[in-house]
Amino acid sequence: MNLAALDPSLLLWPFIVGLLVLSTHVPLGRRVLARGIIFLDLAVAQLAVLGVVAAHALDLAADGWPTQLAAAAAALAGAAALAACERRWPQIQEALIGSTFVVAASAAVLLLADDPHGGEHLAELLTGQILWATSTQAMQMAALYGMLLAFMTWRGECLGGLGFYLVFALAITASVQVVGVYLVFASLILPALAVRGLPARPGLLVGWTVGALAYAAGLTASALLDWPSGPAIVIALAVIALLAARTRVAASGRQR
Repeated sequence: MNLAALDPSLLLWPFIVGLLVLSTHVPLGRRVLARGIIFLDLAVAQLAVLGVVAAHALDLAADGWPTQLAAAAAALAGAAALAACERRWPQIQEALIGSTFVVAASAAVLLLADDPHGGEHLAELLTGQILWATSTQAMQMAALYGMLLAFMTWRGECLGGLGFYLVFALAITASVQVVGVYLVFASLILPALAVRGLPARPGLLVGWTVGALAYAAGLTASALLDWPSGPAIVIALAVIALLAARTRVAASGRQR
């Protein structure tokens, strides 16, 4: 155990990035559960990853605007297609979402097949690199998420199918390259499950609290035990979300 690793200068920006991710992913996760399209986040995140992999295969700058544009274009195009599918074939939407995920994942593997470092690059996109998040990334995410949250607040329950899918795609594109596919899914679904059934405002506040505690615990465990930060935070989210849900159920039972 390395206590010296608990350096605020090392953990501050990753934690801030985690809070920014939660700012949009908790309300979006609640909408995902309400709409019954649980694997939408995995599909859209994998489409964004496919865009990043395609940019990598074309030797574009890893941190430059062409890669960001490729990721956003892939995610937005896929989200628009899935929104159209929901309108036309709502009864098979979850199957179409799952199929989109597996096709995008397979295409990414094929694009990296001839790259000697392809497996490592793909693993980074799945598990994320949140421990190396920077102030620049945090400010870019804050600007985008501020606009998305303002739009979601303005539209409220009137946020239609296409609008929801496009907001979702933009939020996922910004987060997946920093925190990875696994942590994107966990940040969307686990806090939302923990507060399932709560009214809108209390549900958001409790969901954000659950997520913030989990990011703090996961980053701390990662630093102390030299664990990969993304998987550590995913496990922390699962544990804290389960405890929060059990506490809520127990409290509800005592009130009856």
